Amino acid sequence: MADFLLELLCEEIPARMQAKASEDLARLFAEKLAEAGLKAERLTSYVTPRRLALIAHGLPAQTQAVSEEYKGPRTSAPAQALEGFLRKTGLAQDQLEDRDGVWFAVVEKPGRATVDVLAEAVPAIVRAFPWPKSMRWGDASATTESLRWVRPLQGIVAIFGEDLVDIEIEGVRSGYGTLGHRFHHPGEITIGGAQDYAGKLRACHVIVDQEERKAIIEARARALAAEAGFELIEDRGLVAENAGLTEWPVPLLGRFDPAFLEVPPEVIQLTLRINQKYFVLRDGAGKLAPAFICTANIDAVDGGAAIVAGNGKVLAARLSDARFFWEQDKKVPLAEQAKKLARITFHEKLGTVADKVDRVAKLARWLVEEGIVTPATVTPAQAGVSSPGASTPEMPASAGMTRETLADLAEQAARLAKADLVTEMVGEFPELQGLMGGYYAREEGLPDAVADAIRDHYKPVGQGDAVPTAPVTVAVSLADKLDTLRSFFGIDEKPTGSRDPFALRRAALGVIQIVTENDLRFPVAEGDLLDFFADRLKVQQKEAGVRHDLIDAVFALGGEDDLVRLLARVKALQNFVTTDDGANLLAGYKRAANILKKEAGEAGQSQTGEEDPGAALDDPDVAEAIRVHEEAFPSAYEREPAEAALIAALDAAEPRADAAIAAEDYEGAMVALATLRAPIDAFFDSVTVNAAEPEKRAARLALLQRIYDAVHKVADFSRIAG
Repeated sequence: MADFLLELLCEEIPARMQAKASEDLARLFAEKLAEAGLKAERLTSYVTPRRLALIAHGLPAQTQAVSEEYKGPRTSAPAQALEGFLRKTGLAQDQLEDRDGVWFAVVEKPGRATVDVLAEAVPAIVRAFPWPKSMRWGDASATTESLRWVRPLQGIVAIFGEDLVDIEIEGVRSGYGTLGHRFHHPGEITIGGAQDYAGKLRACHVIVDQEERKAIIEARARALAAEAGFELIEDRGLVAENAGLTEWPVPLLGRFDPAFLEVPPEVIQLTLRINQKYFVLRDGAGKLAPAFICTANIDAVDGGAAIVAGNGKVLAARLSDARFFWEQDKKVPLAEQAKKLARITFHEKLGTVADKVDRVAKLARWLVEEGIVTPATVTPAQAGVSSPGASTPEMPASAGMTRETLADLAEQAARLAKADLVTEMVGEFPELQGLMGGYYAREEGLPDAVADAIRDHYKPVGQGDAVPTAPVTVAVSLADKLDTLRSFFGIDEKPTGSRDPFALRRAALGVIQIVTENDLRFPVAEGDLLDFFADRLKVQQKEAGVRHDLIDAVFALGGEDDLVRLLARVKALQNFVTTDDGANLLAGYKRAANILKKEAGEAGQSQTGEEDPGAALDDPDVAEAIRVHEEAFPSAYEREPAEAALIAALDAAEPRADAAIAAEDYEGAMVALATLRAPIDAFFDSVTVNAAEPEKRAARLALLQRIYDAVHKVADFSRIAG
């Protein structure tokens, strides 16, 4: 057994591609080994900005011999068929086996030297490597048949045990030599094998283990922040990015002019993090500190002073630009900025952004005027209303807010919500749209409720994001998303498969979260758009841990356009089925449905092709037949005691269940219907549904139909497992 080392040296690999590339190398290598009948004891993969590496531990010296069996033509087949089979297997006819009139060939394949397998596998892996972006280079790039790699391939180390695996790819030949750190050790290093790979490179200022580089950056950055009296703002993504930019990471602390802190903190944070890849710090009060941590790729002789100074100059220039944008944007009122939106096309079929803003403003106002969004939780401070009693942010809405005031604020916020799209700051930092609008609104002296709505109207933008609850924000955010959905569905630009260029699925989930979080009662949509909402709600509830069969049981009823009511039904069902009452109701229902399937299922199955217990009752022809039979044979016969008891139980349970459903007390409805379990059991134990007398059979089938209909007012229980 021996270890195999593979290193692919190249120019800088983008940090964002490194983790996936490391995983892909291990995956592809394992697949190639498996094809040859080999498996390593374990694989260790490494990645740095300049190299992909892998160690396959514990490979045998050669593959095992195997026998492969091939089935051929019948012995009576024409000679041409046999000749073709012999050519395929490379055997003579006397080497075939006759098994019950069929030729079989057993081909013995001898073991192969592992080094030969590796010599074939590595070039195949390199040529098939799934880089998201790759390039050709040099003279060979004139042909499309040349090698594509993320950056020009410069070297290959391929050592099995202590033996070189001879590989040549586009003029790059394998060897024992690689390169150390670009500055600390630019010369060639000789690698003896997998056992000394990481150690020799470490001695030459290269840490090949990406996880170790992350740990070094995180620990040192935290320590530097603490030494300066600050706290590191945790950022795992930035740690990984810096580890992907360095082979010998050296975190360094620098400072910038505190005067820049006059700019909104999100701007400074984005400048540091996105533009410069610097870590952000905060002071003891939780505010941004005028300091940063950068990650050098070198042990500088001056301790990093020159590096910090250089980075500080670059940062100061960027922060100066940001401060300029901030000051210039504040000079132009948002209402003036909003006029520029008429120059920006929203969609060729939907007009300009100004057109969208007009639609959203009208819809936001309508949501308030119709009483869908109410001022119940708005405080005078949020509304910008002066009131003698408005001394705390918890003052009730009665201190000054009215529906008319809320409608005015919602329309005002909606008309200004997109204005920051044309500001200098958002032009530089698109990630700050909405947020900067909120800052500018506050600087302008607009009501807090308006500023908050502008800031938060894009929310929620994903799972885990805060859901708006302030009424002005709710009205604007909901109107914005509903307009997007209705507009694009109106021009038949719907998501298909994985394609969703206008993020309509995200918009629908946002609407669902806002509506359900704030208990907003209104028909959100109709037609295709309602079906789209239903699909998104199913996805959301499955992700929240709700059983898919319970979701299907409620959605199967159809016709529901109130998301709050629909979700309440799902949650009630989820809670109810785990109780004894729930188990009883489900058991009673299924017994009734199964008996009906047995007695009337032949008609139901022939009409519907369904196999579920309720198929016969769901089929309109069967239901109509039951009704006709019941009319033709009125129940003049004397009911059996269990039959009469079930009718009495239904007479008592149905009104209670109907009243509970009308009050949206779905658990109460299920509890009422659960009382039918004992009468249903008694009925089936002593009453023959498929009676010889037509009038009895029709009446009893109608009784089962009545049970089925009563339960299906709550949910389609035939879809519930158990």
